[in-house]
Amino acid sequence: MSTLSLRLPNSIHRHIKQIATQEGVSINQFISTAVSEKISALTTENYLEQRAKKADRAAFRGILDKVPDRTPLPGDEIMSETSVEADPRISE
Repeated sequence: MSTLSLRLPNSIHRHIKQIATQEGVSINQFISTAVSEKISALTTENYLEQRAKKADRAAFRGILDKVPDRTPLPGDEIMSETSVEADPRISE
């Protein structure tokens, strides 16, 4: 374990102290958990972006074609090609 000296604005320190008290943990534990959660979120996002770049849309469609034909649950619909092209977050 290592020690880290950290400078925080008084307002943030007050919020951390208040929330840590409400959660029943030390300020140290609260900050450690918050940093761990942020690291996890960023590394997960990076991992998913890298995996998405390796995706093969044709292979995915081929797998889906083997699934029995039925109405998907709300939110599980496949986007049309037009929607995919219009959405900058989705790349082929």
